Amino acid sequence: MTETSILPAVQAFLDRRHQLYIGGRWVEPEGDARLNVYNPATGALISTVPDASARDAARAVEVARESFCSGVWTSLAPGMRERVLLRLADLVERDAEILAQLETLEQGKSLVLSRILESGGAQSWIRYVAGLATKITGQSLDVSIALPPGARYTSFTRKEPVGVVAGIVPWNFPLLIAVWKVLPALAAGCSVVAKPADTTPLTLLYLAQLATEAGVPDGVFNVVTGRGATTGDTLVRHPDVAKVSFTGSTPVGKSIARICAERLAPVSLELGGKNPAIVLADADVEQVVGGLALAGFLNQGQVCAACSRVYVQAPLFDRVAAGLHAALSSMRIGPGMDETAQVNPVASAVQQRKVAGYLENAVAQGAEILWGQDLPANTGAGAGAGYYVRPALVLNPDDRLALTREEVFGPVMTLTRVDSVEDALARANDSAFGLAASLWTGSLARAMDLPPRMQAGTVWVNSHVMIDPNLPFGGMKESGLGRDFGTAWLDAFTELKAVCIRH
Repeated sequence: MTETSILPAVQAFLDRRHQLYIGGRWVEPEGDARLNVYNPATGALISTVPDASARDAARAVEVARESFCSGVWTSLAPGMRERVLLRLADLVERDAEILAQLETLEQGKSLVLSRILESGGAQSWIRYVAGLATKITGQSLDVSIALPPGARYTSFTRKEPVGVVAGIVPWNFPLLIAVWKVLPALAAGCSVVAKPADTTPLTLLYLAQLATEAGVPDGVFNVVTGRGATTGDTLVRHPDVAKVSFTGSTPVGKSIARICAERLAPVSLELGGKNPAIVLADADVEQVVGGLALAGFLNQGQVCAACSRVYVQAPLFDRVAAGLHAALSSMRIGPGMDETAQVNPVASAVQQRKVAGYLENAVAQGAEILWGQDLPANTGAGAGAGYYVRPALVLNPDDRLALTREEVFGPVMTLTRVDSVEDALARANDSAFGLAASLWTGSLARAMDLPPRMQAGTVWVNSHVMIDPNLPFGGMKESGLGRDFGTAWLDAFTELKAVCIRH
């Protein structure tokens, strides 16, 4: 095992006594409480950040509100905002390796994945959304207002930035999802207060200082670190927060929706998924095995759109199960900084215990499980040894098992044998969630006919989990409200105003 050496700039950032980022500068919190940041591969403490108080969070909102009302950002020509955001993308590209290493050290994922999806993906999404800053449009409208007689009217609509946006970021893709929260708000002309997950705050703090270097005015992009129950709750309830954008669990999302409903604040929610795949008898087995191994175990299954339930028509079931088991058995387990390891630790000790609990319950209920490689002795689960979970395929589980119904968010996939297409479709749709799904088939007719009947915000055919800035993404049912990405992305961060002029 050869681990990539930590860059001096990364180590320096880890060693820094981190502060809050408010008004374009580092600001001391009002108290001394700190949150520990651990390396999931070892369980070792690598850094600390402030555990912000409610007053700290309110101070950040006040600064953001002042920046918005001043017009220092929102009054800039759209082309100027675009230039600043493109400059930010260039800075992310410049510091891509620093961001990738920080991501792996605080979250646990493979450094290869951090380079491709986090620091690399961030550049692509920033550049895409920067271009939308110059594409905000309204409409001219013919109206038929009869009074007073003889009056003439010219009417049009315009989209205006909503105000201060609170972006609450999860721990599975801390940098990339932070970009999804912050950048469309900035492109629309809003000011932002972003809160990272308390276990993975480092890359968002680093991004904030890059934004200032790129030319985002002071106070427009602020970061407060802290716990959801304090910092997050303050942001969601604050009367000067005009819009909340949250990615995380469904229970927390429901709570946020209730709070926002009380004050009629717009909210976007990208929540949980229990995402199915339907494998028909005419599918290409090699393509299915390779695609589902990626879709189910990318980032240790800690992906909202990950494939977690697979319904395979009987003629292919044994071959698909054997192929996936062989794929898992060939994956080497190790820390994310080892670029040859395909199975890395989950993000935290809490998540390790949660996933292990689902598997222990399944074993106790007599489920048949095909395990991936065993954990090496020096990387096994336990205090001080890293947060590893052995990958698992659960065959034909009882539908009443917790891991069959609930989002596990770990390296666990269920495979269920089905006889008919209709049975597969019914079981795939039998979920409270509706984020994503996939269909695997060699039939063009099936590829066209079945996706409209699958209850998910995104349906892939002969693929799963691949996303693009131009492809709208979001869920149905308890998987959330609203859509990210695509040409209409900024609409969620604007208010539509009608203007009617009598002349």
